[in-house]
Amino acid sequence: MNQTDMNTVTPPQAGMGGGRGVPPFPPGVISSYRNGWHQLWKYILELFVIGLIFLFIALPSWAMSSTAEKMECAGAMLGFMSLIYSLLLLNPLEYGLDFAHLRAARGDKLEIKDMFAVFQNYWHAVLANLLVGVIILIGVIFLIVPGIIFACKLAFVPYLVVDRKMETIEAVKKSWEMTRGHAVTVFLMGLLAIPIILLGLICLVVGVIPAAMWVQTAFASLYHAVSLEEQGQAAAAAPAVS
Repeated sequence: MNQTDMNTVTPPQAGMGGGRGVPPFPPGVISSYRNGWHQLWKYILELFVIGLIFLFIALPSWAMSSTAEKMECAGAMLGFMSLIYSLLLLNPLEYGLDFAHLRAARGDKLEIKDMFAVFQNYWHAVLANLLVGVIILIGVIFLIVPGIIFACKLAFVPYLVVDRKMETIEAVKKSWEMTRGHAVTVFLMGLLAIPIILLGLICLVVGVIPAAMWVQTAFASLYHAVSLEEQGQAAAAAPAVS
C-alpha cells in the first residue's frame, strides 16, 4: 500500500462495517496478524465462548461421521445425515464465526448473537459455501495450483455474505475483485498460519485454541483493511467523477 493509498483511507460508510476503535492499517501480512493479535486479547472471552458454542453445535456431525465409519448398513445413512447437517448448519455457521472475528478485528461491539447473523442471509451463505467449494475443487483437479489461487481469490466471500449481505454470485465476484493485488498476501497469511497452529499444538495442545482464533482474526483484519482501502480509493475518485 503506497503513501497515496494511506492518505485516502477513510472510515467505512454506513452499512459497510466500521472500525470503531481500530485505526486504519495497510492490508499486509504482518499488519493483519498484528491487528489480529491486539484485537484477539481484547475480545478473548467473547471469541472463546463463541468458539465453544460452535464446537458444541458441531458435535452431532462428528458423532454421526464417526459412527458411520463403524457401521455397515446404517453407515451410509449416517454419513449422508452428517453431510446434510454440515451443509445446512455447520458450514453457514462457519461464516457466522468469521463474522464474529471480523467484528473483533475492527473493534465493534461483539456479542454471542453475532455468530448467528448469518441466518439473516442464510440461503446465500449455504449456496456461496457450495459454489466456492466446487470452484476450489475444480481448481485442485487441474494440477492443484489453480485451486490454491481460487481459494485465495475467494477468501472474502464469507465476510461479504454476512457483513454486506451480498447474494452468492455477487459475493464471489466482489471477493475476486477485492483480492486483486492481495491474493499473494492471502496466500502468505495461509502459510504463516501453519507454524502458528503447530506452535499452538506444541504448547500442551490447548495452545491451538488461541492460535486458531488469532489466525481467524488476522484474516478478518485483512478483509477489514482491504475494505478501508477500497472505500478510500472510491472517496478519492468521487470528486473526479462529479
